[in-house]
Amino acid sequence: MSAGTPRSLASSGQKSIQDICHPLSAEESALSRSPDVLNPSGAGEKDLSLPNGTPVDTSSPASSSSLLNRLQLDDDLDGETRDLFVTVDDPKKHVSTMETYITYRVCTKTTRTEFDLPDYSVRRRYQDFDWLRNKLEESQPTHLIPPLPEKFVMKGVVDRFSEEFVETRRKALDKFLKRVADHPVLSFNEHFNAFLSAKDLNKRQGLALLTKMGESVKYVTGGYKLRGRPIEFAAMGDYLDVFTQKLGTIDRIAQRIIKEQSEFLMELREYGPVYSSWSSFEEELHDPLEGVAGCVSNCSSALDELTEDMSEDFLPVLREYVLYIESMKNVLKKRDQVQAEYETKLEAVVFREDKKTPVPTDVEKCQDRVECFNADLKADWDRWQNNKRQDFRQLLTGMADKNIQYYEKCLAAWESLIPLLQDKQEARGETN
Repeated sequence: MSAGTPRSLASSGQKSIQDICHPLSAEESALSRSPDVLNPSGAGEKDLSLPNGTPVDTSSPASSSSLLNRLQLDDDLDGETRDLFVTVDDPKKHVSTMETYITYRVCTKTTRTEFDLPDYSVRRRYQDFDWLRNKLEESQPTHLIPPLPEKFVMKGVVDRFSEEFVETRRKALDKFLKRVADHPVLSFNEHFNAFLSAKDLNKRQGLALLTKMGESVKYVTGGYKLRGRPIEFAAMGDYLDVFTQKLGTIDRIAQRIIKEQSEFLMELREYGPVYSSWSSFEEELHDPLEGVAGCVSNCSSALDELTEDMSEDFLPVLREYVLYIESMKNVLKKRDQVQAEYETKLEAVVFREDKKTPVPTDVEKCQDRVECFNADLKADWDRWQNNKRQDFRQLLTGMADKNIQYYEKCLAAWESLIPLLQDKQEARGETN
């Protein structure tokens, strides 16, 4: 074996890191959807325990029988057949001597054999969702985990118990669970099963935020520079950087539009009563002036709805994808750490003195992990791109429709003045 150009591993017949056939093709002009690859090492922790410390036996393997046992429960599925539906609704405020918090109802409908019942309804608070996401990251390190809305808010700026904030968070939590439920691997995770079905999640315990794998990889690869990072994964990082800049620009423009609309709305609300007061002093112009006051009021209501839609529907999607980018960058970083670990161990084998000693199994396992990571990341990248296109198409067309509706309402309000002005003009002509 040459020290400069390590080739195949003797005991396994597998290729070295330079010859690994990565699922991403550098020749593709656009990343296309590929079959999802299940993670053989993503079985998760066998000793499953909930945040209250209660062990739960809810094994949910992605078996072929359960995958084939599909029942279409919804008509709007874009031609797909699903067997797991999750919704988050009915937020409730709880006040105790120690704390005040919000819980949400999580309803599940499923035909999967991994669940004991076809329907579940449990209540969860934000930290339960946070527990689930941490467990998914630990047990499925090769997959992109959807983001949660931020836990902390600035005091004095946002009231986290206000109806608007709670509803915005509910929508974000609902989207988080739906994305997990639609994932062909994450949806079969045992922790996800427990989150949807277990009743008691009241007692809290500390959460392990870092996996043993992550700690060991960081220790082995500290300060190591990748020798052969595939160009397609470098392209992913560059794409995320550019996308971040574009999202930032869109967010700043949207914030400015909302600010200007809010200022204009304040002026309109002050402008309408002026015409009402004026009408009381003008007997002949009373009806037209009251009509103008009504038009201004209707325009104010329409603008208020448009501004609310921008704040509650448009901005949260932008923020979600900013968090999504952070999650994707973390997965890319983990992939690089796994490859760095493999390269480090492979170099140790290449440059050792005894060439006849079989390649250690841990080197072979590292290579398998690199290949598995590449395949899982490719599948999740394609899925993320498809979701992004659908979300932004729906977001932009929805905002365009709402702007059209706003101007139609304003036009209808002012058109209602025409009969009043015509009547007044006819009355003045008869008088003359």
